[in-house]
Amino acid sequence: MTYDLLKEKREAIDAGKRALYSLDEALNALDHASTWGLFDLFGGGFFSTMIKRSHMHDAKAYMQQASDDLRVFSKELNDIRVMTHLDIDVDNFLGFADYFWDGFLVDWMVQSKIHRAKSKVKEAIRRVEDILDELESY
Repeated sequence: MTYDLLKEKREAIDAGKRALYSLDEALNALDHASTWGLFDLFGGGFFSTMIKRSHMHDAKAYMQQASDDLRVFSKELNDIRVMTHLDIDVDNFLGFADYFWDGFLVDWMVQSKIHRAKSKVKEAIRRVEDILDELESY
């Protein structure tokens, strides 16, 4: 393996690990928001609403960071693909955060959106982990 290819591979792995970290943090914040959202559904009041929204704010920030990190990861993977012709699927990485933050009407709708966002983040984590496994075994 050439020095350039090793360098590109290392950059891709590093970018993937940064994306994975952001995704894990987003999932953690969504888990907390979900827990407080359930409490809020059953009469938690102002305090639980504020804590839930704080966790949702954190999740939004991590999801934005993950989106940025995934863009870098995708670019690095394309660099490797050009050099190796590996068939690495990077499509649809960035759609996981697009719909989540479009407004909130009632608590049960928020809870549903949290669960859908968690599902999307988990899928993105799985895909990044699969690609990193493939890169590290190459």
